[in-house]
Amino acid sequence: MSVETWLAFAAAAAVILVIPGPTILLVVSYSLGYGRKTAAVTASGVALGDFVAMTASMLGLGALLATSAELFTVLRWIGGAYLIYLGIKLWRAPIQTGPISDNDNLPERKSHRIFIHAFMVTALNPKSLIFFVSFVPQFIDRNAEFLPQMVVMELTFVTLATLNALGYAFLADRARSLIRKASVQKTVNRTGGAMLISAGTVTAIYSRAA
Repeated sequence: MSVETWLAFAAAAAVILVIPGPTILLVVSYSLGYGRKTAAVTASGVALGDFVAMTASMLGLGALLATSAELFTVLRWIGGAYLIYLGIKLWRAPIQTGPISDNDNLPERKSHRIFIHAFMVTALNPKSLIFFVSFVPQFIDRNAEFLPQMVVMELTFVTLATLNALGYAFLADRARSLIRKASVQKTVNRTGGAMLISAGTVTAIYSRAA
């Protein structure tokens, strides 16, 4: 892969990643609720999820989903149902009455759950698989070996995705000091929950024609 092609891929990926989606919404929600301690956990989940989705796509799973209505339907319903589940949990999340600006309110037992949530929201999005199949080939040189190009693009995309998730997490953490009123917390939880439920619904009804 030439330097010019790599720069073009990195720039395109950065633009796409900075647009908030279900994954970033989840990252922001956890940062608002638990602070900076969730940043590394959620970013790690996002990184692994993107790695799995991109690898599966580039190895042919995305192409299979594009041609198999049955498999595509199963995966989109799983991913959509999971987003709806997370949205309902966020909608019903209890209001914090303690100091919301501290970063010591994340029970250890929740770390692995947050990691799994971030991973599944990122990896179980069928549109991500289809996206990688349609996006990545534009930057592949057919005259060069495929595997080295695959490694470079995956490392680039996953690195950018991780930095993007960390950036959103820290920005959301800085905003926590502004969210002290119970009414504001309730609005944030319900807005985020509604958006996750909407994202899950859209994912579930997404068709190949779209």
